[in-house]
Amino acid sequence: MYSFDHAPLRRRYREILLPALDAVTWAVALFVGTWSRFDGDLSAIDLNAILLALVIAVPAQWAGGVLSGAYRGRHYPGSAEEAVTLALVAAGVAVVLTAVAVAAPLQLPRSVPFAAALVMIPLAVGARVLWVMAKEVRGRRARTPMRPVIVFGAGDAGRQLIRAMHADPRGSYRPVAVLDDDPALRHRKVAGIAVGGGRADIAEVAARTGAGRLVIAMPSADPSTVAEIAEAAAQAGLGVQVLPPLKELFKDWVGLSDLRDLDVTALLGRRPVDTDVSAIAGFLRGRKVLVTGAGGSIGSELCRQIDRFGPAELMMLDRDESALHAVQLSIKGRALLDTSDVVLADIRDIGALHDIFQLRQPDVVFHAAALKHLPMLEQYPEEAWKTNVLGTQNVLEAALGAGVDRFVNISTDKAADPISVLGRSKRVGERLVASVATSTGLPYMSVRFGNVLGSRGSVITTFAEQISSGKPLTITHPDVTRFFMTIPEAVELVVQAGGIGRPGEVLVLDMGAPVRIVDLAEQLMALAGQTCPIVYTGLRVGEKLHEDLFGAGEQDLRPLHPAISHVDVPALDLDEIAGLPMVGDPSGSMIELTGGRQPHRPRLASAGGGSGRAGSGGAAAHAEAAP
Repeated sequence: MYSFDHAPLRRRYREILLPALDAVTWAVALFVGTWSRFDGDLSAIDLNAILLALVIAVPAQWAGGVLSGAYRGRHYPGSAEEAVTLALVAAGVAVVLTAVAVAAPLQLPRSVPFAAALVMIPLAVGARVLWVMAKEVRGRRARTPMRPVIVFGAGDAGRQLIRAMHADPRGSYRPVAVLDDDPALRHRKVAGIAVGGGRADIAEVAARTGAGRLVIAMPSADPSTVAEIAEAAAQAGLGVQVLPPLKELFKDWVGLSDLRDLDVTALLGRRPVDTDVSAIAGFLRGRKVLVTGAGGSIGSELCRQIDRFGPAELMMLDRDESALHAVQLSIKGRALLDTSDVVLADIRDIGALHDIFQLRQPDVVFHAAALKHLPMLEQYPEEAWKTNVLGTQNVLEAALGAGVDRFVNISTDKAADPISVLGRSKRVGERLVASVATSTGLPYMSVRFGNVLGSRGSVITTFAEQISSGKPLTITHPDVTRFFMTIPEAVELVVQAGGIGRPGEVLVLDMGAPVRIVDLAEQLMALAGQTCPIVYTGLRVGEKLHEDLFGAGEQDLRPLHPAISHVDVPALDLDEIAGLPMVGDPSGSMIELTGGRQPHRPRLASAGGGSGRAGSGGAAAHAEAAP
């Protein structure tokens, strides 16, 4: 029942007290119903008939209570939903009693069962309400020190949460105020506490009540509303917690255990796009699927989501054995690394790739292996060339040789009008994929998205580390903005692309408005309750002040999904890069292949020789795209 009660008490209340209470109420109700039928003439009442009816009514009530969930905590006690359930069960019991009275020699007037039900319902509901009120009174009288909190949201969730706080004698929360932006709710009382204003009143109410925390009790609120309320609370010096959507709770009532710290993704103020991935992921069921870069943030989430759709075989390829250990553990619950689902290989090694593809014969390939850190690749452009360009070419050639009929390449928003080595290398990869699709007519495509929250080396993890250690937060420019999305959302787009993408296309997700990095840093500090200085370091070579999702000449066309754009990119034949230099300045080759311009930056010395196509050395190729 209550999430804040001890489990034994919950079980006693549900399994013993409620059935016993209902048995007593039926006994009273049958007597009152019979008494009223005979106009108060006690001598006309047949007690044996009432006892026989009770023997029938009580088991029927218990059976109905079990089947409806009334005795299993399905509804919040004393709520309208519980009252409706009790009324339906009582009506069913009345039908059973009436049928018995008609079919059997039960000396009970036929009007009594329904009259008794009308008595039983308010008795049962009233007893439950009194029990809840008694719990609340005991909670208010508890001597345990409690922290004052403000509840934002005067709806059902807010009411249930406040009652849960009142009824928990061992709880640490004491609701002192209720706020809501709906003017019609002003001065209404919610579980005994008056609604005292809206979000504009947060600071004043916090100062007046001494509250140190605000709970957002609006499970259906959109992310932008949650972000605005959280920002106002942070400015007032309040910590913030939220109630998640009820669909995540698997029940229709809330308690203290459902409170969560505010997720940083809520600060983005953007509702995640519903890609309806389950409806189009049938192309994975029963197929052999290979994921390159399977140990990275994007690759590992890809593997976890693909595994849910029942592929005939899931092959996770990476050159980082520790990363393979982690992803296998997350999917299988064990990671002995002795099974064929983990494949240790480098996408720079064309021979190894051909051997693996010929032996395993995958049907679908998701290519997530890449080098992704922009400033690092500006220092070592040849590594970007070897992994992001030649590595992609190697995977494409191996896929063609093995008859792979569907190929999804992970790209980045930095490939749109690229000015960095990372962006150019990923743009060349998009063009190579388009070339194979053009020549074969197969659904080989790319997916382009922005920064992903929580990936290794992302701005969120960097800020979190700096805040926790009390160091200054480093930001390149006070006006710099970036697009953001969560890792699961990005991966859903990738899977969706495999189902709806057409040959040679780049699919781009509508990621809403870009986010100012300064705003994100300030919100993170507010969440952590710390203040750190911000140091502006200046834009680095290859960085844009504002990222683009579409390049010059690319049209935003959305023929199949309102939030997914389809962009055509010019093809680049695989043979066109075979003779280009691997040393010296490979970024120059990428500039030529993307039609871009050389930025003003110092030339870098070569980091070493080698043919590149067959080498297996160099940096790891397992990180996700779009840092």
